[in-house]
Amino acid sequence: MKKMLSLAALLAVVAYATPASAELKFGGDAGVRVRSEFKSTTTGEDNRDDVSFQYRVRLKAAADIGSGYFFKAMIMNENANIAGGWQKLAENAERIELDVSNFYFGRMMENSHYMMGRLPLNSLNNPVFDLTLYPMQPLDQPVFNINFDRVYGMNYGMKLGDGEANATFVVLDNNSTIVSDNENDGLFNDGYALHLAYKTTIGDFTIEPQVITVLTQSNIRDQDEVIAYSTGTTTANYNLANNVTPVTFGANASMPVGDVKMSCSAFYTICDDTNDGTVSHAANRRADYHGALLRLKGESGPVMAWIDYSASKDKVTDTNYSGTFVWAQYQYKVYESAAGSFTLQPTLRWLATSKETVDTDVDASTFRTELWATVSF
Repeated sequence: MKKMLSLAALLAVVAYATPASAELKFGGDAGVRVRSEFKSTTTGEDNRDDVSFQYRVRLKAAADIGSGYFFKAMIMNENANIAGGWQKLAENAERIELDVSNFYFGRMMENSHYMMGRLPLNSLNNPVFDLTLYPMQPLDQPVFNINFDRVYGMNYGMKLGDGEANATFVVLDNNSTIVSDNENDGLFNDGYALHLAYKTTIGDFTIEPQVITVLTQSNIRDQDEVIAYSTGTTTANYNLANNVTPVTFGANASMPVGDVKMSCSAFYTICDDTNDGTVSHAANRRADYHGALLRLKGESGPVMAWIDYSASKDKVTDTNYSGTFVWAQYQYKVYESAAGSFTLQPTLRWLATSKETVDTDVDASTFRTELWATVSF
C-alpha cells in the first residue's frame, strides 16, 4: 500500500511539474503536374518547346495554445527553384530538401489581432506585391514563385467602422554594411516597408484600397534577370535598382455577377531616387521609373480565369515595358471528404511581353499547358 501511495504521489508531482503542450495539427497537400511549354521571341534566340514533369509537397502545421494565441507554419522545398516550391524532375536522382517556408504566431481577438514571423502574403490574389518588387515585369506571379509568397514582418489588424484595417511592418532585406562616422547611419539603411490596407463591404461590393511604401533603402528586382541568373544564363546583377524607396498604391475589388464572382485589381508604382552610380547594375543605381498593373478575374464553380496587363517605363534607360498574362483553369474533384480531397486540374497559361528601347524592340511569349493532380489533407 505504501508503494502504491508513493507511486501515486510521484505521478502527481510529475504531472504537475511537466509543462502542458498544445496539440500540433498537420495538414497540407502534395501534387504532381506535367507541363508543355512553348517559347518564342522576335530575336529567335530562345525559341524552344519543352515537356517537364514536376512535383511539390507542402506540409502545414498549426497549434492553438488558448486565449486566441496561435502558431502556424508551412514546410516545403525551396532549394534551387523559383517555381513556388515545384521541383522539376531531372534524372530521377534529385532530392527534396524541406525548408520552413513560412511561420508566424500571434493572437486573434474579438475585434483585433496581431502576428509576427515570416508571414504569408496571398500574392496570387493580391498583385500589389508583384508590382512593388518586380515593377518592369510583374506578371506570372513572381512573388509567389521567386519569394515563395512570404515576407518577414509584423502585422496588426482591427475592426474599423464597417471594415477591417491592417498594417504590416515588413523587413525586405537586412543587407546594410555601411561604414560611417555618424553613429546611427547604418540603423535605417536596411530595407523596411509599411503595407496599409482597409477592406470593407458595401452591399455585395467589396473593396480593399492599399498602399505599400518602402520606408528606407531597398533593392528592387528584374524578374527576367532573376530567371536568367537562376538558370545560369547570366551571372549579372539581377536587381533593377538598389537602395531605393518606391511607393505603390491601388485597390482590389469584387462583386457577384449572377453566378460568377468578378474581381478586379488596379495598382500603380512610382520611384524617383537619385544616387551616385552608373546606369547599368551599379551598387547605387539611379532609379526613375513608374508602372501600372490591371487585373480582371472571374470565378464560377470549378472554373477560374484572369487576365493581367502591365505597362512600365524605366526613365533612366529610356525603356518601355508592357505585358499581358492569362491564366485559365478547371478543377475537377475526383474525391472529397471531411479529411481531404483529390483533384485534377487542367491549366492554361500565356505570357506575352514587350521591351522597347530607342534602338530595339523585343517581343517574347510563353504558352504553357499543364495538368495538375493534387491530394489535400
